[in-house]
Amino acid sequence: MAGETLLNNRYELIAQQGSGGMSVIYKAVDRSLGRTVAIKILRPSLTQDPAFLDKFQQEARSVAMMSHNNIVTVHDVGSDGPTHYIVMEMVEGQDLKKVIKTRGALPYAMALDYAIQICGGLGFAHRSRLVHADVKPQNILITKDNVIKVTDFGIAQAYTDTMPQTRAEVVWGSPHYFAPEQARGEKPSPASDVYSIGIVMFEMFTGRLPFMGTSQRELAMAHIQSEIPKAKDVNPSVPEEISKIIAKVMSKRPNDRYSQADQLGHILQGLQDRTKNASANTVQRPAAPPTVPSQKPVIPPRSNEPSSRPPNIARPVSPDETYKYSPAPNAPGGNNPQPVQRPNSAPPQPFVVNQAQELQQPRPQFGNNANPSPAPPPRVVNPDGRFNPDATGGYSRPYQPMRENESEGLDFVTITLVVLAFIAVAGLVPLYLFGVFPALG
Repeated sequence: MAGETLLNNRYELIAQQGSGGMSVIYKAVDRSLGRTVAIKILRPSLTQDPAFLDKFQQEARSVAMMSHNNIVTVHDVGSDGPTHYIVMEMVEGQDLKKVIKTRGALPYAMALDYAIQICGGLGFAHRSRLVHADVKPQNILITKDNVIKVTDFGIAQAYTDTMPQTRAEVVWGSPHYFAPEQARGEKPSPASDVYSIGIVMFEMFTGRLPFMGTSQRELAMAHIQSEIPKAKDVNPSVPEEISKIIAKVMSKRPNDRYSQADQLGHILQGLQDRTKNASANTVQRPAAPPTVPSQKPVIPPRSNEPSSRPPNIARPVSPDETYKYSPAPNAPGGNNPQPVQRPNSAPPQPFVVNQAQELQQPRPQFGNNANPSPAPPPRVVNPDGRFNPDATGGYSRPYQPMRENESEGLDFVTITLVVLAFIAVAGLVPLYLFGVFPALG
């Protein structure tokens, strides 16, 4: 097979995937491992300088040592004759630039999530003392699962480190995203990557670039001198807090930005967490029920009285009910009284205790009454143990059960008075017999 399509008898080139100012990307198959990979082949114009090639290989090996979910994994770096290449994982998806061209301004949640992932990958590189130096949407790949993969580490950095005499040509490679210090020809730093992230965020949230120009030099001067536009002025739907963060990371001086991508990522992550918590705490209140005209509460009848009986009419109770409600201490213990459940709106209903039904034994009769005494009128007792005066004609003495030895007729006081009266009359008889009364006469 021709050398153009097979590298080192291992990597079979299948189709070209894209190209840039420094390299051409191919989809290929690793015959040794049987997996699909992406191979980036450097342009011949860059491979003429041994110093550059040496620096490029060092950068590639450093990138290969990194393992992060938001960084494209580097599997191998090598050469086949004059062809120098990097073997990377194959990412099925598209780059961020194509997404922005297709959709314009991205939804807030999507743009914020992409920015956090970009900071995650670049922050890991910064902790590994690597600078990307060419952050732009074309180097940010998005998988089908919306996972960000930052690619193209090392090439721009190797070029600026080894070819200072042509450093300006690197600046013109991506003039829309380079930091002001890069536009002046200075060596990029992690803060330079942070500035480029700010440009990418501005483009994601607004759908356009912050600086425009008719020439590459005009664009470079805009990064150095022009006032920083506000994302909210371009797209009013951008939250004020995001607009201020973008303006900070696009500051002209590196010291006015976040020094590393991790710091920016923490700020964005906190903003995302607050947004999610605010959404989770939002309670959807149900619609208020229709207003119903107020009605008097209906008091249901008690289970042991018919509903057709007029209310507040005294009725006799059975002996079982007497035991249940009577406060007598010698009530049968086998019956465990249960509280009566009544509606809150219903007043306590009095119940009636019939004296004739209270006494289970016949009462003794006094005098010559041939007929037994008529039963006393029923007494209505409230739930608190007191008689209802309205139902008894003013008789409100607390109910006390009659004892067995209690007589209905004469009581002890009456008998005592009768005895004293008899003694007094008997004492007058001797006075009369001895003539006291005649003498007084």
